[in-house]
Amino acid sequence: MNRFARLCLAIGLISYGWPAPAQVLMEPRLVATCSVLFENDLFGPSDRDYTNGVMLSCLSRDVGEYAEVNRFAAWLDEVLGEIRYFRRAPTDESRKLLNVGMSIGQKIFTPTNLRRSDLIRDERPYAGWLYFGTALHSRNERQMDIAELQLGVVGPWALGREAQNGAHSLFGVAQANGWDNQLRNEPGVMLVLEHREKTPRLSFGGHFAMDAIGHGGMALGNVLTSVGVGAELRAGWHVPRDFGVSLIRPGGDVSGPVSPAARRPANRLALYGFTAVSGRYVLRDIFLDGNSFRSSHSVDKKPLVGDFLLGFGVAYKRFELTLSRVYRTREFNGQADAHSFGSVNLAINF
Repeated sequence: MNRFARLCLAIGLISYGWPAPAQVLMEPRLVATCSVLFENDLFGPSDRDYTNGVMLSCLSRDVGEYAEVNRFAAWLDEVLGEIRYFRRAPTDESRKLLNVGMSIGQKIFTPTNLRRSDLIRDERPYAGWLYFGTALHSRNERQMDIAELQLGVVGPWALGREAQNGAHSLFGVAQANGWDNQLRNEPGVMLVLEHREKTPRLSFGGHFAMDAIGHGGMALGNVLTSVGVGAELRAGWHVPRDFGVSLIRPGGDVSGPVSPAARRPANRLALYGFTAVSGRYVLRDIFLDGNSFRSSHSVDKKPLVGDFLLGFGVAYKRFELTLSRVYRTREFNGQADAHSFGSVNLAINF
């Protein structure tokens, strides 16, 4: 069996719960980091395009820690050891940790004019995406590789109408009237591969430091097929030794320390700022191209899309909070202007 097939098998068996991974992954003692990520364009001047996203994720400790007491962890460690990106280095200093991540999330997309109930042909479709994700992370101090499988549904079953109009009712905001025109129900699958690499940390006076993180990867599936690259620069007081700021995107869940030694001391306060830029070439985006197997509303997408991100983070004891502002270039022909939204991420280390 080739390495790609082994990788798909490993992720698939985690997703379908055999042999008994739920017991392995959900025991509290195995959880290293959990995070709640919320994104919404009401942090900006609009309520349109990518209008809301929420994701809950948990990342295990090194599965190798449990290889002697758990047969599933031992089997997973053996399978991943045969895949180049997930192979452990021979020395303790550069040894890669292997982590298993699980997430559940929802994203909502709407046109600009929410008052109209008819089909707005020159605007993007109403759409929701509800999904479950499972991921394999391999990391040391300098590098991280991610393989993630997302399974979910696009369409009414994604509950986009209920989530948006429920929130609008709660806060006294006018309802979105065009959800009858949303994309139709379609199962979604996406395989994501990403590599991240950090520069050596530059320290000034022992407390102030800065680093840079580059990434490149690809997504393959009927929901999204794309390739992309990007970079992030961080600077501040006690900058965390992780792999940067997360957004709700394929392969974006990168929270968690790189090793037990890199965990933040219990009473150390961290304050830092960051900026990032990324670009991607999009071959397919179901939220613009429409349903894969049946006729639906669609628009002519722009293949090149870029993001610019600016924000700051604060961490103390087990908690880390980041606030970000994201500016995204136009994604389809006829889009009035670029889009922006805010992102809030709260992570807890165990």
